[in-house]
Amino acid sequence: MQTSATNKRLRMLLTGIRDKTLIPNPHFQRRLVWSNGHKIAFVATVLDGLPFPEIFISAGDVNPDTGDGTELIVDGQQRITTLHQYFTGSPELRITNSIIPTYKQLAEAKKREFLEYEVVIRDLGPLSEDETRQIFHRINSTNYSLNAMEVNNSRFDGALKAFAEELANHQFFQDRKIFTSLDGRRMNDIRFALTVIITVLSGYFRRDDEHEQYLDHYNDDFPMAGDLRAGFDTVFSFIDDCNFPAKSRVWQKADLFTLIVELYRAIIDEGKRVSPAIAATVLISFYEEVEGVTHAPNPSPEAAEYYRRVRSGINDRNSRINRGAAIQKALSTCSTA
Repeated sequence: MQTSATNKRLRMLLTGIRDKTLIPNPHFQRRLVWSNGHKIAFVATVLDGLPFPEIFISAGDVNPDTGDGTELIVDGQQRITTLHQYFTGSPELRITNSIIPTYKQLAEAKKREFLEYEVVIRDLGPLSEDETRQIFHRINSTNYSLNAMEVNNSRFDGALKAFAEELANHQFFQDRKIFTSLDGRRMNDIRFALTVIITVLSGYFRRDDEHEQYLDHYNDDFPMAGDLRAGFDTVFSFIDDCNFPAKSRVWQKADLFTLIVELYRAIIDEGKRVSPAIAATVLISFYEEVEGVTHAPNPSPEAAEYYRRVRSGINDRNSRINRGAAIQKALSTCSTA
C-alpha cells in the first residue's frame, strides 16, 4: 500500500467537518471518551504550537456526477473532534478554569495562528470498508491481543481510571508482591483494583462486565475517591494487623479480592468492630480447611463451597457471591461489639 504524508492547515479540517466532507466518526471507531481535562490539555498543546501525532485518513464516497466526495478519519478522531469542539464552543468541551481561554476570548492574531496550525495527514487513499477497518485495528493494536483492561485504557483516561491506578500502586500490594511484572504490563493490576472499587460500590458482578460503564460514568469526576481511599487504608491496615503467614492462600488474588471486599463491607459500610487477632485465627483456620477439602472426610459446607468456587468459574458473579458469603460468616464471629 502506498501512502503519502502532507500537512494541512487546521482550518481546512474544521471546514471539512462543518461541510460534512470530512467524517470524524466512522462506525468502526471507538466512541469519544476523553475526559474533559484531557481535552483541555490537548487544546493547550495546540495553542502552544506544539505538534501531535499524524492523522490517518482514507477516501470515502465519491459522487461521479458532481465530483463531490468525502474523507474518513481512520485514526485521530478524538484529536480532531476536540479541536472542532473548541472552535465551535461546543458544550461537550467545558472550559471552566483559567488553563486555556475559550476560542472567542482569543486575540485575533491567536485565532489565526490556531486556524493556520499545520496537522500532519497520512492519506491512505481509497480503501474498502473492510480494509479501512483492518488498518484502524492494526494502528490501535500491539503485537499481542489486548485484554479488556487494555482496551478500556485506550479509551478512557479519566478520574476513575486514575484512582484505580493509585489503588493498584498502593504500598500494601507492593510490599507483598501481589502483582507480577506481567500483571503490570497487561494492566491486570489496574483491572484488579477497578474490580475491587466497583464491587465495593455496587456489589459483586460477572468478570469485568461493569468496568466500561463505570469508567465512562466517572471519566470526568470521581467524587467518592476520598472516602474510598480512607476506607481502603483502614482495610489494608486491618489485614496487616492480622499477620497472615506468607504462604497463606489469602495472598492469592481471588482470595485477597474477596477478603478486601468483605472487610470493607463489615468495617466501613456496616461499622462493625472486628478484632484483627480473632479474625486472623478464624480466617487462617478457614483457609487451611479450604486447602484440605479434598483430603478431609467431612469438610464444612462453607469450606467445600468456597473451594469449589475458587476451582472453576472463579470470576463469575455467583462464585464471587458464594466466596463472599463464606468470608462474611467467618467475620461475623470476630466482632467485638
